[in-house]
Amino acid sequence: MARTILITGSSGGIGYCTAKTLKKAGWRVFATCRKQKDCNRLIEEGFESFRLDYSDERTIISTVKKIRGLNYGKIDALFNNGAYALPGAVEDLSRDALRAIFEVNFFGHVDLINRLLPLLRASDDPRVINCSSVLGFLALPYRGAYNATKFAIEGITDTLRREETGKEIKFILIEPGPIKTNIRRNAMHYFERWIDWKHSQISEVYREKIIKRLLNEKNETDFFELDCTYVSKKVLHALTSRRPKNRYYITYPTYAADILRRFFPSAIQDFLLR
Repeated sequence: MARTILITGSSGGIGYCTAKTLKKAGWRVFATCRKQKDCNRLIEEGFESFRLDYSDERTIISTVKKIRGLNYGKIDALFNNGAYALPGAVEDLSRDALRAIFEVNFFGHVDLINRLLPLLRASDDPRVINCSSVLGFLALPYRGAYNATKFAIEGITDTLRREETGKEIKFILIEPGPIKTNIRRNAMHYFERWIDWKHSQISEVYREKIIKRLLNEKNETDFFELDCTYVSKKVLHALTSRRPKNRYYITYPTYAADILRRFFPSAIQDFLLR
């Protein structure tokens, strides 16, 4: 029987690319999306797809129930991939804005893992891969909300690996740097919803720096930006290697960030990153 995996955030970008890569490699892929129209498109492409919205607990419960019925009460792997970015200074982040992004980028991930545990334990070699980021271990300014959720994902993944659960299931982190996806373009929606930048104490910083450079209105490609296939190949390795790494770095900026974090004092990091 083909090994099975649940992938979230499969409508595009890393999730979609990984779903195609694994399907081609012979995996049975349950590809979920936040919107039903995207699920319908994936079904037309031959995927088993249904709706999962991290912020809606009912869709998580429904997804687990469907997989239990479709695959004899087991699953071999989970790739927690869905997330969004919210650019903005920490001083302009409301409690509601932070609550909303944590619901999607963190709480939903942990909830899905816990509800899938009985199905994962039924596998001979269960694995959970959480998609973190270079921003999960090195914080950049004006990305505070996203930084915080990815730092949290790193912490919970390490914790799971060191608890009793980690003796039964392999917990792995994928840590991409700049990848060609729509996350920057999609971030504009959340920025406009949550950040009242025109009335901010740093409105000029938003006008001159954040909107022009961070949001990259021209949608220019970063110098070190890689195609999402680089991520899907690392995911495939993490799923098939006898001894997968705990962390997989992707893109040169991620490796450079690790060197900066480990070997440079905080004062130097602050100076370089500010």
